[in-house]
Amino acid sequence: MPEQAPSGRAPQRTSGAQPLWSQAADLIREEIDRRGLGPGARLPSERDLCARFDISRVTLRKSLLHLVEQGLLTASHGRGWFVAEPAPAREWPNDLESFTATARRKHMTPGSLVLRQEAAVASLDDADRLDVPAGTALLRLDRVRLLDDVRVAVDRTLLVTRFAPGIEDADFASASLFEELRSRGVELDRSEVTIEARNADPALAGHLRIPTGSPVLALDQTIYTREQRPLLLSTVEYSGERYRLRTTFQQS
Repeated sequence: MPEQAPSGRAPQRTSGAQPLWSQAADLIREEIDRRGLGPGARLPSERDLCARFDISRVTLRKSLLHLVEQGLLTASHGRGWFVAEPAPAREWPNDLESFTATARRKHMTPGSLVLRQEAAVASLDDADRLDVPAGTALLRLDRVRLLDDVRVAVDRTLLVTRFAPGIEDADFASASLFEELRSRGVELDRSEVTIEARNADPALAGHLRIPTGSPVLALDQTIYTREQRPLLLSTVEYSGERYRLRTTFQQS
C-alpha cells in the first residue's frame, strides 16, 4: 500500500499578495519534498489539509488541481490525492508551459531579476500585433531569468493589462506570470513563436554576464487566450551556452 504523508507541523502560509490557492500549492509541494514522498504516496485527506493550511475546501481543490496540471499529483476518485509518476524527460515542451513550470519539471529552482516593471502604451506596431487600438494600456515587464541562480535568459514582455486587472502590482521577482494570469481567470491557449540565432549586444551581454557577441537563441512569441485574443508579446533571448533546444520531427 502506498505510504501516506505523515501529519506533523505544516509549513505556514505567508501574508503576501500571492493568492491563497497558490500559497497552498507551494506548501504542498514543500511537504512532498521535505518528507521525500515518492510516486504513489498518498497525501492526507482534504479535511486534514484544509485544517493544517487554514483554507477552505474550494481553495484547496484549486491548489490540488493546479499541481495535477503540473504533473506533480494525480487524483483517484474516492481514494484521495497521490504523488504522480514522473513524466518522461523532455528538453523542450510541446505544450504552452511557463518558464517556472519548465524549471520545476526539470527539478531546478527558477528565479527572476526584474529589470523593468512599468505601465506602457501600445505603439502602432504593438497595437497591430495585439489587435488593440494604439495607446492601449500595457504592462512592460523585463526580467533576467535564472535557473539555480544561473542567468540563462532575458525575457521582455508586453501584456494587455485590461485582461488581468491588478497584475501590474504582482511581485515578479518570485511570481510566475502564467500563474498570476490564471489566478485572475485568464486561460491561455497557444503561442505563435519565431526562433532565430543572434549575437548578444552589449546590454544583453551585461545582463547575462557573457561576452558581447556571444550566440543567443531568441524566441519571439505572441500568446493567445482561450478566446483567441492576443494577450501578450514576449521576446526571450537565451544564452547559447546555457540553454539547449531539442525537439522531435516526424514525417507525416
